[in-house]
Amino acid sequence: MESMLNKLKSTVTKVTADVTSAVMGNPVTREFEVGRHIASGGPGLCWRIYNGTKKSTKQEVAVFVFDKKMVDKYQKFEKDQIVDSLKKGVQQLTRLRHPRLLTVQHPLEESRDCLAFCTEPVFASLSNVLGQWENLPCPMPNDIKEYKLYDVETKYGLLQISEGLSFLHSGVKMVHGNLCPENIILNKSGAWKIMGFDFSISSTNPSDAELKYTCKEWEPNLPPLCLPNPEYLAPEYILSVSCDSASDMYSLGVVMHAVFNEGKPVFKVNKHDIFKSFSRQLDQLSSISPAVLNKIPEEVREHVKMLLSVTPNVRPDADQMTKIPFFDDVGAVTLQYFDSLFQRDNLQKSQFYKGLPKVLPKLPKRVVVYRILPALTSEFVNPDMVPFVLPNVLLIAEECTKEEYIRLILPDLTPVFKQQEPIQILLIFLQKMDLLLTKTPSEDIKNSVLPMVYRALEAPSVQIQELCLNIIPTFANLIDYPSMKNSLIPRIKSACLQTSSLAVRVNSLVCLGKILEYLDKWYVIDEILPFLQQIPSREPAVLMGVLGIYKCTFSHKKLGIPKEHLATKSLPHLVSLSIDNNLNLNQFNSFMVVIRDMLSRMENEHKTKLEQLHIMQEQQRSINISNPGNQSEQIKSPPSSGNQIDDIFGSTGVNGKENGSAATAPQPNRMSLTLEEKQRLAKEQEQAAKLRNQQPLAPQSMQPANTNTAKTKDLTSSLLNSMTSLNSLSLANTARPAPVQGTTIPAFPPSGPMVGSMGAPVSNGFNPPMGFQTGGMGMGMRPCVPALYGGMATTTSTPNFGALTQNQGSVGQTNKAPNLSALDSLFTPSQTKVTLNQMGPKATPGTNTPWLNQFGSAQNAQTQMQGAPVGVGGVPGGFGMQANPFFSPQNFSQTAAAPSLNQSGIKHSSSVNNDLKDLFG
Repeated sequence: MESMLNKLKSTVTKVTADVTSAVMGNPVTREFEVGRHIASGGPGLCWRIYNGTKKSTKQEVAVFVFDKKMVDKYQKFEKDQIVDSLKKGVQQLTRLRHPRLLTVQHPLEESRDCLAFCTEPVFASLSNVLGQWENLPCPMPNDIKEYKLYDVETKYGLLQISEGLSFLHSGVKMVHGNLCPENIILNKSGAWKIMGFDFSISSTNPSDAELKYTCKEWEPNLPPLCLPNPEYLAPEYILSVSCDSASDMYSLGVVMHAVFNEGKPVFKVNKHDIFKSFSRQLDQLSSISPAVLNKIPEEVREHVKMLLSVTPNVRPDADQMTKIPFFDDVGAVTLQYFDSLFQRDNLQKSQFYKGLPKVLPKLPKRVVVYRILPALTSEFVNPDMVPFVLPNVLLIAEECTKEEYIRLILPDLTPVFKQQEPIQILLIFLQKMDLLLTKTPSEDIKNSVLPMVYRALEAPSVQIQELCLNIIPTFANLIDYPSMKNSLIPRIKSACLQTSSLAVRVNSLVCLGKILEYLDKWYVIDEILPFLQQIPSREPAVLMGVLGIYKCTFSHKKLGIPKEHLATKSLPHLVSLSIDNNLNLNQFNSFMVVIRDMLSRMENEHKTKLEQLHIMQEQQRSINISNPGNQSEQIKSPPSSGNQIDDIFGSTGVNGKENGSAATAPQPNRMSLTLEEKQRLAKEQEQAAKLRNQQPLAPQSMQPANTNTAKTKDLTSSLLNSMTSLNSLSLANTARPAPVQGTTIPAFPPSGPMVGSMGAPVSNGFNPPMGFQTGGMGMGMRPCVPALYGGMATTTSTPNFGALTQNQGSVGQTNKAPNLSALDSLFTPSQTKVTLNQMGPKATPGTNTPWLNQFGSAQNAQTQMQGAPVGVGGVPGGFGMQANPFFSPQNFSQTAAAPSLNQSGIKHSSSVNNDLKDLFG
């Protein structure tokens, strides 16, 4: 590796030294930077060609340098002859201006060591391309070594040389005198240019019809650089010391032969005995062998044979050569037209550019990129021509590599990105947006390409907006996410909301729906779905577009809509849209399909969650229920609200049997409790003791009744005991909280959560810490009503009825129906009635009963008791029916029994059944 680096370093150092020594001190270096050695050309390939740039404008040029050290072997007068000949050729070239002649950018400058001048950028000489590599850099440049001429390049190159000769002969009245591959230069675009006017001869009578040229006699003793190349020289130069324009046409014939024969001329000339060689050559030309011309294309073979004729008058002139059918190739004609574009008007140009896309695929890439592309991009300065030129430029860009696109095309396209007129420019760019985003660097996309898309979305033309919205999804995957999120999506939303065009609004929704897959889930939920509710119009197309976005988001694997969003936002919005009067039956059905799918998924997800929670709760309960306590411990220790509910409704016990009487709740193992847990338990027992001291409730067990009288007695006695117990809970000095939907404020909050035997909170599936919402009765307290249900176990803490309102399904899955057969016969038409006043509790004299007073006032203030009973706290509904959704008297259907006296001695009348029905709803 180190040896390679050293070799590269020595090569670079050598090249730099050569350049420095060759041009140092030359005035050319004051204005131009000289680069690397790229080619050679001129008489004997004596001129080294370097690439360079102009310091002031950074314009690219070619620097021709002749190092005087090359002729050190000659005598001084010979050196001077060589230098004078070279200087004459450059000066003559500088004076001549024509597209077929090499253009001089800076005239010849001479220094002590070299001659130098600057021209248009150059690739190489034709001699280099045909395999003559003298005076070339070492190592050989690969672009020259591997260069092969295409047929279209050869045809058009020869046509260009013919046109150049026509200019010299007809326009300047001059004979070139040394036309050969060394003096034909290929510029950077591939055009063939003539140079090397060292031996040019001007007419002595330019104003006369018959031109005369004075020819010098061949001097074999002169240095080769002071003589033309004899292998391309017409025979009359040597044999008759005469020349005219036909002499250059002979040279053109030899050049054509060399181009098709790998750079070989027709005859080899012995330079030491040139006269003899030309005499022999003259005889061969008189009867030229077909084998000499067999590699020349058949359609031009006869013309070459005529050009090589020994008789000058037989040779066609330059103007005639430009018109031969060989040059009527479509590629050559296309290139010729490009060279004459400056002579055409806009109408002619537009017609030509319209047909160009059909021709470009037939041309070699090198010709298109380096020959046609520069001519096209030069038209970008004419705004009227840009819509005709731009499609061809983008077509060429598709065939270029990314590096070629960035180097050759993008610099010229960047100013066009900012042009807003004519509007067709924007349309063309939008149609080729995938190409631009694929090959343009990210920085240029952000600075030039995407701003053009943004302008299209904000354009006043509806057609432009529609086209832009239709095209955006085709290249959305190529746009970086920050640009899409922060710039593109907001403009699409703005176009949808602000436009007055239905087509733009619908296309905006369709565009958003197609690019959803390139957005992340939460951006769609936070930005796209709320935006749908802002759309003002209710046309069917708009509504279906909204539905489409919901459906795509809902069904997409990467996106999806959470069940919370479905329940609170998406479904309410879709349901309201689905009943719009503008929708037809099919559209309504489409809405309902999506709505049903959403409901189904929401139900399944939430049901799965609840089932998992229930399993976890059951597992926790089974862990906690390991050492069940006796009944006395249960009465002394306040159970959790969930256990109270199980006691009241006869929940299925641990062994799976229905508990119709007081359930014995498992107690924690006191030996395994920590000190803190024991203290908390002691506080709860102390609160329970206070409640018992205020109004003890005697435990009652369910006894089977033989008659309806006993059943009625039990129910009435339980109701009176319950109401008396509630009276004892004085609320006179306690502020009554306002009824709040969905919450329950307990009258006696526990000091801490119940702790099981393992130290974990006891949970039975109904307490709020497990994530279930509680529904309030509106009273702000839990009424203690276990005696209503046939003498179940009396507890000191009250069940949370509101917590059951949202969990009926869950209870139904785990608890069996309560055994309330004692009440079944009370709700049949055959029972006698007892008035409500007879059922009322007897207040103790002198005792303040604020709860009863409030209960009565609340009923009277809102409505009559007979019409619609008012619940506790002003909530309408029966005491049992509304506050407790699990109570359903319609489910009880046993036959009635005869009425009897209750424990309080109240006699039941025949109207007891109807009054109880009123009371319980």
